[in-house]
Amino acid sequence: MNEHESRSNASTDIISIPLLGVNIDHVATLRNARTGLYPEPVMAALIAEQAGADQITIHVREDRRHINERDAHLLRQVVQTRLNLEMAPSREMLGCALAIRPDECCLVPERRQELTTEGGLDVVAALPQIAALVSELSRDRIKTSAFIDPDRLQVDACLEAGIDIIELHTGAYAEASSGEQREAMLDQLITAAVHARGSGMMVNAGHGLHYQNVIPVASIRLISVLNIGHSIIARALFSGLDQAVREMKQLLLDARRS
Repeated sequence: MNEHESRSNASTDIISIPLLGVNIDHVATLRNARTGLYPEPVMAALIAEQAGADQITIHVREDRRHINERDAHLLRQVVQTRLNLEMAPSREMLGCALAIRPDECCLVPERRQELTTEGGLDVVAALPQIAALVSELSRDRIKTSAFIDPDRLQVDACLEAGIDIIELHTGAYAEASSGEQREAMLDQLITAAVHARGSGMMVNAGHGLHYQNVIPVASIRLISVLNIGHSIIARALFSGLDQAVREMKQLLLDARRS
């Protein structure tokens, strides 16, 4: 057992089977490119579930650039696994979440001009506001997670805010320019996961993961769910969504068997 494996198994409460959350935002991105009615995100969710997805993840952005409220309400009616709603920690989006009633809300940073989410949410800097929002969601029995950089202080702030789950931002790992840098980023993910699980929090991860780089992250046995979207939808253009989801799910299973 190498150093990474030893540290990722540091807790006795390890996750034997990794779960796959499929983010279907970019099905809606393609639909919205022509402001039309297809492709249908709801159909994508059903196909993904049939192919083995354990969770459907969507991000209703403040500018509604892809998934919108119509999609979210329909998905709430038909998703058979779990519905994870990514949202900015704002009062507007709180109202949206309380109307949709997903199984889980993941709080993410959001800027209008960004192409995709850049960096993790700074829970430390906005602790009182985030704690108040989490309290309202919890009263409605909606679990909360926060998309954060793998940083001990951010993990501690999430615990203080009453957040149930952390989702580790894997972007720095995915964008590493060298093997040495990638190993360093992986080590940060493991350290944060160990700290969070030791504090009694569930750990998820996602961002920038694809078929060539997912296995080292999926091998971290303290991580419960990997949320992956862009790479699955991109592969689906050539292989079909059913096959793309099955292939990613198999990679996650293989990672835990090695």
